[in-house]
Amino acid sequence: MTREKPSYSAASTSSADPSAAEASDAPPAAAQLPVLAVVGRPNVGKSTLVNRILGRREAVVEDVPGVTRDRVTYEATWSGRSFTVVDTGGWDPEARGLAEQISLQAEVAVSLADAVLFVVDSGVGITDTDETVVKILRRSGKPVILAANKVDDLRGEADASGLWNLGLGQPYAVSALHG
Repeated sequence: MTREKPSYSAASTSSADPSAAEASDAPPAAAQLPVLAVVGRPNVGKSTLVNRILGRREAVVEDVPGVTRDRVTYEATWSGRSFTVVDTGGWDPEARGLAEQISLQAEVAVSLADAVLFVVDSGVGITDTDETVVKILRRSGKPVILAANKVDDLRGEADASGLWNLGLGQPYAVSALHG
């Protein structure tokens, strides 16, 4: 399968064999925009944050986990720079069954990305799953930006500061839903 050129419409890129997807999804380097993979546990607001980055509602958003199952690419522009943003399903490295396949797609997204936006629910704080994902992200060698999502008030900002303990540097406090 080949990855479609990023456009304003979403392009789903999934495969039952993530290693095959990785080999065939990479377009020639000259034609490729920089790629930002958006990853994190289920229901931390990844798709909502993708919509905020895009400045329009494209990614499907629901209040229940598991809505995003494949990698979905979008063309984005931020501060005058164009890039491809890849929305992923919830990442749980310990998952089995369908959730495991969704998690494998998140790993493929990281391997194909130039940088990673790791989204954490600041109100929940650091979970064992977050710590496991951080270990995988460190091994990837990719630059990682830590987004402390669901920061809607001063208490949320205080909660976000606790994410320094992940060792990824400054957590950027955001509210994907409210801006």
